[in-house]
Amino acid sequence: MSDVIIEVGDRPVREVHEEIQAAAKAGKSIVVRHTMSRHNLGVGLPAGCKIRFEGSVGYYCGGLNNGATIEIKRNAGWGCGEAMDSGHITVGGYAGMSVGAAMLGGTIHVKGDCGPRAGVAMKGGNIIVEGKIGYQSGFMAHGGKIIALGGAGPSCADALWQGEVWVTGDIEDLGVDAVVTEPTAEQVAEVDAILDPLGLKDTSRNWRRIVSGQRLWYFESRDAKAWLMI
Repeated sequence: MSDVIIEVGDRPVREVHEEIQAAAKAGKSIVVRHTMSRHNLGVGLPAGCKIRFEGSVGYYCGGLNNGATIEIKRNAGWGCGEAMDSGHITVGGYAGMSVGAAMLGGTIHVKGDCGPRAGVAMKGGNIIVEGKIGYQSGFMAHGGKIIALGGAGPSCADALWQGEVWVTGDIEDLGVDAVVTEPTAEQVAEVDAILDPLGLKDTSRNWRRIVSGQRLWYFESRDAKAWLMI
């Protein structure tokens, strides 16, 4: 089956989306060219859709993903995969701020670095970053895992709830109420199972598993200073 080729250029994004949705409904694989870092491409794609963006994309690419497999050959702007429910997004280069924000499930794989607040307010799913995650990654994450293979920037896992941030490499510093714990063999095996299909499993890694210290789960006056630091 040949791919459906869709050109973006300076066309209205709504028009581009109509073509993408029609091709997805027909069960076609889709290649999107001349993306020109346009915003809001590939939003709300259905389960079973397979789409490849040949260049870089702007803000919110792959947002509200409902099971599609999305490949971005180069870089992605802010909010890639925001509020996605399921599916798989691969970013071949750098991902901007708030990748996977408020996501509920699925997998986002970033082959380069990513910007600040990766996984902010995420509720589930996995974000795998081969490079470094930016400052305040995992901020107020309620669930899911962020797995960083190249270190973490300042204020890592700030105000984390029930999400987890796994890091190999240097961590510049931890955020408010973030605690480093020694992972169990079973927990490491779970992370390896996430990395294995991506060709990233390496049993020699020295993992730091960052979780919530639970000081901020319930407000107490003695912790007021910690709340003001968020």
